[in-house]
Amino acid sequence: MDLFLIPLALCLILVLIHTWFGMGILARGIIFTDLAIAQMAALGSSVSLGYFHGEYLYLFTLVFSLGTGMLIAYATTRALQLEAFIGLIYVMGASGILMVLAHSSEGMEHFKSLLANDILFVTFDQVKYAMVLYGVIGLLAWKLYPKTTGVKREVLFFTLLSLTVTSSVGLAGVLVVFVLLIAPVLVASMQKRLPVYIFAIVFGWSICVSAIFLAFYIDLPTGYTMAGLGALLALLSVLILSDKKNSTT
Repeated sequence: MDLFLIPLALCLILVLIHTWFGMGILARGIIFTDLAIAQMAALGSSVSLGYFHGEYLYLFTLVFSLGTGMLIAYATTRALQLEAFIGLIYVMGASGILMVLAHSSEGMEHFKSLLANDILFVTFDQVKYAMVLYGVIGLLAWKLYPKTTGVKREVLFFTLLSLTVTSSVGLAGVLVVFVLLIAPVLVASMQKRLPVYIFAIVFGWSICVSAIFLAFYIDLPTGYTMAGLGALLALLSVLILSDKKNSTT
């Protein structure tokens, strides 16, 4: 049981902060924003590994993540197809990673960990750092965000999201970040009994707990199990909870 305590604590922290951002992303109707930011954060990490032997890892990750967040925030003020714009950012990030790591002997292993990391091996220090960082971000989201409007509101939202994703990608991976941001809130929005935030936290936490124990006892990669199981449960739940379309003739 001691093996599971640290990753379960990390999962709870991740679910709490990512659920709030997921609600904001769904409200804006730009579903792949977090995936694009996470992918560009991963590109920054790859640049550090590929060209600087892993030095300045956090700096490169943060710069790429924040730069993407600011780019998307600016794009929201322009008359353009935002989802297509964000999709191109994701493609640029994904292809950039493979190009940067093409000549690295550890390239593919690093790429796999960027997509979905094995959180069973996170340390207590990493959990403490995440708790402090996400606590500060949560405080800003609670106190400062409601007081902003217009462009300032968008810039603040995407700045806080970028800071969160920068840390989350290193801890859990791009795919896990996307699932925790979107899947719980998407399912929660389909039901009417509980507040969306509360239901999403319970659903997201259930995904994490189930995936961790399933991966451990069947000997599967934890991160990919969490991403795959989370996506599967969300798809099934949405189909069950959604209403049938009214057909017109």
